[in-house]
Amino acid sequence: MAGHGGDEEPTVGGPARHIPVLLSEVVAALEPAPGAIFVDGTFGAGGYSAAVLSEGATVLGIDRDPRAIAGAADRVAASGGRLTVVEGRFGDLETIVAEQLGGSVDGVVLDIGVSSMQIDEAERGFSFQKDGPLDMRMGASGPTAADVVNRMKPGDLARILGFYGEERQAGRIARAIVARREERAFTRTLDLAETIGKVVGRSPKDKIDPATRSFQALRIFVNDELAELARALVAAERVLKPGGRLVVVTFHSLEDRIVKRFLRERSAPPAASRHMPDVTPVPVTFSARNKAVAATPEEAARNPRARSAKLRSGIRTEAAPRGGDLGFAGLPALADLPESGD
Repeated sequence: MAGHGGDEEPTVGGPARHIPVLLSEVVAALEPAPGAIFVDGTFGAGGYSAAVLSEGATVLGIDRDPRAIAGAADRVAASGGRLTVVEGRFGDLETIVAEQLGGSVDGVVLDIGVSSMQIDEAERGFSFQKDGPLDMRMGASGPTAADVVNRMKPGDLARILGFYGEERQAGRIARAIVARREERAFTRTLDLAETIGKVVGRSPKDKIDPATRSFQALRIFVNDELAELARALVAAERVLKPGGRLVVVTFHSLEDRIVKRFLRERSAPPAASRHMPDVTPVPVTFSARNKAVAATPEEAARNPRARSAKLRSGIRTEAAPRGGDLGFAGLPALADLPESGD
């Protein structure tokens, strides 16, 4: 998954088309140093990685987007062996680190969500403002957004839009999609956006497009983004050395809530209960470094995509990692995509 902050800015080389979000804050939280090893789990265009490399550290970059891997070739060649970039999901971070590095690391940075590069490419199908195939996949395989809107049952589609998009009119939108697809399947982004817009409507006071929340929901579902995030946090806990840094940048409340819950759960022992006095203490695996850090007014004015960004970070303790339970994420049980023809 390529994140917003994996994108470039002039200060780290390359074009100014994409700007890393909270770059100085991310670097300060990671504290890179010569000889240290870091994982950039959402490599994108390599903005964070370039900043870490400039401090003399070594970076393993991960991205599920084959285009990001191809675009990293020149940077890898120029790194003097200090940058490796591999295709994969950051939810599989532990396995990838074991295969590529064979040991623990000094820091992990994750920048969650769709990248500006992906949004800007109409053929990727992420944008409701540019016509393109209704795809939304960050990788090169798996069901597309078109598969979801054309095959999901109305109730299941409504739950996806309601939870992942926090869309108040999810039921009405789902029914409208199902009614329209009976006449003609959805294949294009603007066709779906127009259908949603007719249901939601728009007043002059609205700050976002009527399709914004629904498109967000479909993208998150297609790419399994929230579960990937939860798996990545657990994996980071397992690969970080004592004193290692975990730094996560999120862009909406669903993502931030998962990171907040994880760090809160991992950085404080459960409250004592007089009903269960003999319970073995749960190890504190992180010390939370700070409350959420937001972009400065100057950065938000310079880069509108930074306005909703939040950075949370923690430092790994010497305690053994906990289990792989993802209960902290609070993810709902949603239906799988039906087989074609069901």
